[in-house]
Amino acid sequence: MNAATVQRAHLTARFEAGRAALLDELIPLFYARPAEGLPAHVRSASALRRFGNQLVIVQDDVQALAVRDAGGVIRPVLLPPHASGRRVFDDTLGNKHEKLDLEACVVLPDGRLVAFGSGSLPAREQLVVWGGSEAPMLVAAGALYRELRAAVVRPGERLNIEGAVMRASRLELFHRGNDTRVAGLTPISAIAELDGGAFSSWLDGRAPLPPVTRVTTVDLGEERGVPFGFTDAVAVDDEHVVVLTCAEATASALDDGAVLGCRVGLLAAGALTLVDVRDTNGRPTTLKLEGIEPRPGLATEFDVSVDADQPAAPALLGRLKWEWR
Repeated sequence: MNAATVQRAHLTARFEAGRAALLDELIPLFYARPAEGLPAHVRSASALRRFGNQLVIVQDDVQALAVRDAGGVIRPVLLPPHASGRRVFDDTLGNKHEKLDLEACVVLPDGRLVAFGSGSLPAREQLVVWGGSEAPMLVAAGALYRELRAAVVRPGERLNIEGAVMRASRLELFHRGNDTRVAGLTPISAIAELDGGAFSSWLDGRAPLPPVTRVTTVDLGEERGVPFGFTDAVAVDDEHVVVLTCAEATASALDDGAVLGCRVGLLAAGALTLVDVRDTNGRPTTLKLEGIEPRPGLATEFDVSVDADQPAAPALLGRLKWEWR
């Protein structure tokens, strides 16, 4: 990649203190029939995407997709296991560093679902590609992550892809800036753009890897000195993207921390407006919202996933109501 050919821009989000989105209808996520070797519940729900009439729930520390049908029944779709034979990863097992860390998901125009590893470690530079009927495939994507790292992060910082959208033939990948390990550098989130059609061709081996064409760094504000960072995004049409952000008190993309607040925002016409996410008591939520997807036929209601960051606790699925239009 020639860094000089990447278009660069900067965006400062505007926070609207007088408006808020409502989080309610939270339910724990359990499989109707767990698979052997998996827990009975969905763990670490890190992204959502509607796939046909199903809702795919991506997990960052389990090598299985959780697929919820229109009736609310959840089944696991197994991914190939790690070389160790395991599909479950956490600190108690001593293998957290081996997880795929799937954090973002998109449906390509050709109908395939692609989930992205965060890229924060070499094991996390992989994609999951699924057509819906056959078994999902793992795709080694080191070249893609090298391209992203060179375009998006500064020396010493970790890449942390947390969201992905397709709009107007572009693939947009959302980097969460939450790495404070480098002295003198303030973490900053960013959006990297690639040609979506060329990306699909590269996945098929029919074309070279498309370059990053544009990077927009984004100041998302802070809460008590902790910066907000992207945790997911979804395109509602070619002109409007809804983003999720959290302020998590952690020093690195590898660690979890206390969530001090979550905000949802609208990215449109070169501007980004954010509002607080509040619970049914009107308080700003401190739940870690990691996935968002519009509910069918409801322009101002979204499914959202909550990552409890506790292996024994099920992830939650909730409703987010926001009058963004």
